This record gives sequence, C-alpha cells and structure tokens, in this order.
Amino acid sequence: MRAILLSASLSLVLSLVGTPLIIRFFRMRGYGQLIRDDGPQTHHVKRGTPTMGGAAVILAGVTGYLVATLTLGPELSPGGLLAIGVFAGMGLVGFIDDYLKIRRNRNLGLSKTAKFLGQAVVAVAFALGAQYVAETSTVLSWIGTTGIDFGVLFPLFCFVILSATSNAVNLTDGLDGLAAGTSALIFGSYVVIAFWIFRHPQSYALEAVLHADALAIAASAAAGAVLGFLWWNAPPAKIFMGDTGSLGIGGMLAALAVLTETELLLIILGGLYVIITLSVILQVASFRLLGRRIFKMAPLQHHFELSGWQETTIIVRFWIIGGLSTAFAMGLFYADFLRYRGVE
Repeated sequence: MRAILLSASLSLVLSLVGTPLIIRFFRMRGYGQLIRDDGPQTHHVKRGTPTMGGAAVILAGVTGYLVATLTLGPELSPGGLLAIGVFAGMGLVGFIDDYLKIRRNRNLGLSKTAKFLGQAVVAVAFALGAQYVAETSTVLSWIGTTGIDFGVLFPLFCFVILSATSNAVNLTDGLDGLAAGTSALIFGSYVVIAFWIFRHPQSYALEAVLHADALAIAASAAAGAVLGFLWWNAPPAKIFMGDTGSLGIGGMLAALAVLTETELLLIILGGLYVIITLSVILQVASFRLLGRRIFKMAPLQHHFELSGWQETTIIVRFWIIGGLSTAFAMGLFYADFLRYRGVE
C-alpha cells in the first residue's frame, strides 16, 4: 500500500512540476499544435499551443513507478515492467508521429501503415514477454477466463487490443482535458482491481495474482501522472498530450487489462472511448455506403461543438459518462467477487 501511495504522489508532483518546464521548452522550439481547417472554428485559437505533452506524463509515470518499487518494494516484476514498458513504447510511437507533424508543418505524421507497424512491434514484444516471462494466461478474460484460448494467436490478440485501445484514446483526445480526465478514472479503477486481486489471491487465477501488486503500483503511477498533467491540460489547455500521450495511455490500459485478466471488462471501463470510436466507424460507414453523414463531424465530441455546445459543457458531460462507465464496471467486478469468488 505504501508503494502505491508513493508512486501516485511522486508521479503527481513530477507531472505538476515537469509539465510547465516542457511547455517552456516546446514553446522555445515552436513545437505547437496544428489545427484542421475543416474543424470547429473555436479550435483555431488553439493553433500553436505546445503539444507532445504526453512526454511529461510518461516520464513522470515511469519515474514514479521505478522509485516506489525500488525503495519500498516489491521487487521489480515482469508484469509491472511490461505495463510500464508498453506505456513508454506506445508513447514513443506517438512521439515520432507528433514530431513529424511539427517538422513537416502539416497535420500528417507517420503513415497509417508505419503507425500500425510501430504499434505491432510494441504489441508483439509485450505479448511474448507476457506469455513467456510473466506467465500470463493466453485465454480471453472477462473477470477471470472465458475458456477461449488464443494460443499461438495471442500476439495477434495483443496487437488488436493494444492498437484498438490506444487509437480509441487518440480519437477521444479532441477537447481540452477530455482524454486525460477519463483515463485518470480508468487508471484509478485498475489500482483498485489489481490491489483487490493481490489481497484475495485464493479467489483469482495464479496468472492474475502473480504481478497484481506491481500492476497496482504501475496503475497508480500512471493515474498520478495523468492527474498532474490534467492541471495544465484542463480548459483552456496550456499544452496538449498529442499522440505521445494518447497512444501511451491507451496502450498501458490495454496491458493492464491483459495482465489482470479483465480484457472484456475494459470495454465497459472505457465506455466513453467505445462510444466515440463507434461514432467514427458509423460516420465513415454511412458516408461510404449511403453517401450521407450521420453526425455533423466525427468524433462525436465535435458534432456537439458544431451543434453549439460550449466546449466545457461537452467535456464535463463526457466526463460524467466516463465516470458512470467506470462505476458500472467496478460494480460488476465486485458483484462477480461476491457471487463466484466468496468473501473472506
């Protein structure tokens, strides 16, 4: 418990203090956000706001995890290192994408193929480490296993869940503080989930229990880092997380889901991400098949902007949806424990 508190507190402080330093550094070098010309007019005033702020989140989270683990224990575990490694690895893919956009002075970084290739490399490395080093189950899980074993296709499954989650967070990151606030709630949920599994080892599969304590520390480090960043990313944002942050956050959430055997529960925990991603899928499908758009603009948050809603109103209401999703998922997690796993 002390390590969890230390990792969260240290990451929070580092992110709070470090983000302004990164803002100054990026401003001096002109690393500003590019804005789509066809987007909402209210976004044009944000042009030039420093981006790639996800670097502050990842640096603070990784530092908080390592310091808490090395000083208070437990020993560095493969599971915790894999989660933090995905955090940094996916963030690096996003950083390259953000940097190329700035260098080219256009809203076009890595090609889709290159971005998916980068995500695939991180996902396969994670899958191999999870399966052969951390001894993670290759069976699809809800809260515990479902009986569907991916076997040799486990790396493919990891690529799907890591890329899907990271891209879903990326789509959500369209308004000041929206993705950061929502992800902080989900990371907080994973602190509780991992710690609960750690404290009730007889109720869960050995594969989930093995690294649960380390995963709770990793999740708390990420939660603290995101909350510290949110202080500066809240509207009006002084900095954007960019793909650096959104891909890193999404990748780590997916890694936590795999390592705690809650992959399907992540769909409910990230209910807001699912809704926003579906809005994009429906928009594209409707336009290609019917020649008409369902929404004024996708992702969904921009539809409400073009409908006249204030940005802060959209953010708060979407935060509420995200909060309800996490609360419902945590209720399901506890109900599963009461019904199937017994109470000590």
